[in-house]
Amino acid sequence: MRLTPRALCSAAQAAWRENFPLCGRDVARWFPGHMAKGLKKMQSSLKLVDCIIEVHDARISFHRAGEAPLPEETLGLKPHLLVLNKMDLADLTEQQKIMQHLEGEGLKNVIFTNCVKDENVKQIIPMVTELTGRSHRYHRREVSERPLMFLLDTPGVLAPRIESVETGLKLALCGTVLDHLVGEETMADYLLYTLNKHQRFGYVQHYGLGSACDNIERVLKSVAVKLGKTQKVKVLTGTGNVNVIQPNYPAAARDFLQTFRRGLLGSVMLDLDVLRGHPPAETVP
Repeated sequence: MRLTPRALCSAAQAAWRENFPLCGRDVARWFPGHMAKGLKKMQSSLKLVDCIIEVHDARISFHRAGEAPLPEETLGLKPHLLVLNKMDLADLTEQQKIMQHLEGEGLKNVIFTNCVKDENVKQIIPMVTELTGRSHRYHRREVSERPLMFLLDTPGVLAPRIESVETGLKLALCGTVLDHLVGEETMADYLLYTLNKHQRFGYVQHYGLGSACDNIERVLKSVAVKLGKTQKVKVLTGTGNVNVIQPNYPAAARDFLQTFRRGLLGSVMLDLDVLRGHPPAETVP
């Protein structure tokens, strides 16, 4: 089902939520400190490398603070390349502004990639060679013969402290933490809030909804009914227990999140608010 031009216009003019309730959410519980060992090992390995390649999700281009725990002064000691992967899932209509914003943060060497389809991946080795001015090194894994280049890989790690609850939600939507720690229905609600706020109504078409909606319970109910995700619940009445068929909201929320992550709801830039000068709210003390 596709939205008609009139429906699209109506959706774009609708009064969506201006903010998302963030109080009472425990970011520290979402991102436990079990990655300290990996971070320490990563920092100790810096002396072995000639260039640092940071790989992040292009949908959250400006939230390196949530994913990149290496201090900025450390990054400044070595040539540095920022690779923003999953470009196929990100809305890059304002890519030039994104690049300008990153350059303003001192990040001049940036490549957008799509590793699944090998887009722009071949630009990485020439860029590293240009940054280092060297064609050989002694590391664990050879990734190029000409020039001779080796890769010292590290595990994915998160920052020990997330700057805000909203930053945590964005990171969670991109799969950096187990969904159940945050709450699938909470994540689905934040996703719906974000999609409507940025006028990305692909979910209406994908699930065959009558119109865009800002109420997550209604959306998940429609998704559950459409996908046949229902469950029997016993309800106590005056005549005894009665089995009632109800929508399986958690299952619908999981499908909503997975569909977003596969790119089936359209390309989305989760950091669009930052690009437009509205930083994440509710900073964590």
